[in-house]
Amino acid sequence: MYESSSKREGNKVPIKYFEAPEIKKQVNQLVEECEFYHVAPQYVHCFRSKGSKAKRTIARIHGLGKIWQEAINLPPSYVIEVISEIFDKQTEEEKEKTLIHELMHIPGGFSGGFRPHKGYVERKNVEAVYKKLQSNRATKKQRPLFFG
Repeated sequence: MYESSSKREGNKVPIKYFEAPEIKKQVNQLVEECEFYHVAPQYVHCFRSKGSKAKRTIARIHGLGKIWQEAINLPPSYVIEVISEIFDKQTEEEKEKTLIHELMHIPGGFSGGFRPHKGYVERKNVEAVYKKLQSNRATKKQRPLFFG
């Protein structure tokens, strides 16, 4: 567990971070099933946060920028953070779409940078990837990621 504090209306509110191996497993599966061949899953880490006051944010993706890669001699890497208070209340379908959305932010060059919402990481594109995923699963008769 990791802890961070942020100022909210003068009060310090701790946000706690926990490694999320169950989310990592789902992300790895989505990378394969959605054919996100540009994503190196060994450099995508997953965390669950608790204590966030975010109202609309379900998940975030964080990238290790070029300057940090150089400074600490690490390859491009990403962290997908799911906001427990919101993500955990989603349906299985919504959870998968949320993770697909975050994965779509990773650019083709897997550089540590991000693809923008406008023109790429948009609802219609997430829906198209999800529809293809469902079609592929129906063909392969695979079980969904989340088992309610």
